[in-house]
Amino acid sequence: MPENQSTKEPILKVTDLKQYFKISDSYTVKAVDGVSFDIYPGETYGLVGESGSGKSTIGRAVIRLYDPTDGRIEFDGMDITGKMSRKNENTLRTRMQMIFQDPMASLNPRKTVGDIVAEGLDIHHTYKTHEERNQMVSEILKKVGLSPEHRSRYPHQFSGGQRQRVGIARALIMNPKLIIADECISALDVSIQAQVVNLMKDIQQETGTAYLFIAHDLSMVKYISDRIGVLHLGHLLETGTKDEIFDNPLHPYTRSLLSAIPSPNPIFEKGRISETYDYKTSGINYSEGTYHHISGQHYVKCTDEEFNKWNS
Repeated sequence: MPENQSTKEPILKVTDLKQYFKISDSYTVKAVDGVSFDIYPGETYGLVGESGSGKSTIGRAVIRLYDPTDGRIEFDGMDITGKMSRKNENTLRTRMQMIFQDPMASLNPRKTVGDIVAEGLDIHHTYKTHEERNQMVSEILKKVGLSPEHRSRYPHQFSGGQRQRVGIARALIMNPKLIIADECISALDVSIQAQVVNLMKDIQQETGTAYLFIAHDLSMVKYISDRIGVLHLGHLLETGTKDEIFDNPLHPYTRSLLSAIPSPNPIFEKGRISETYDYKTSGINYSEGTYHHISGQHYVKCTDEEFNKWNS
């Protein structure tokens, strides 16, 4: 858990982020609609929600793979929302990195692992000699549990978990302050998921990097995250520490997500009843809601009437 956040400035500050995609003259998809959150140095912020809720879109907008429709994104004291200067763009590309969901699709099959991991070093010219480059690659491969001899191999010669470690090494070699992990464990076996997540936690303790951890698996998000945001239909419905979200969920969508988590206790599991939530019939209008402070860092987005009903 990071230090007292009141004494720190956020490494990432997202304010009223909107990401719209125009499909036709009469139809626009509002993938992200007014999302705000902060990430502090050394912490992990988990972003959860069903498929199509806008999680990956937020990650890609934050790292500027998309140009945000509206809102403001501040990273390490820089405004990176609009057109950036070359200096700010170079700073962003070195201090913020991304780990993608499918390691095979995000790794160039025609390049060796050594060249893939060193790609950022080559672009930004952060080494003086070829020997220094190879040494940096070897050290980062060892840090993620691979052998320096793997530098000469190609992605298809690795397992899924090993390929994801290559993706993590490629992100870490730039010594970033923030890593966006976009469902980086969802394509892996459960045992490999645990290895990758534990590796990420160990690296965070060693380097102090912050994570925006995007995932479906609520149990894994609870394990790795300090704070959690619950996303639905492009709106951030509830956010707080992992204990606040899991122990005192207020929004009915959050409660429905948590009620669907299976229990390893067969007696409890037999009597578990999953709550259902349908936005169309719920009578809730996300666009009319405002954020209400519950306690600590716990906020829920709803109208005054809904807040009074849920909090009574």
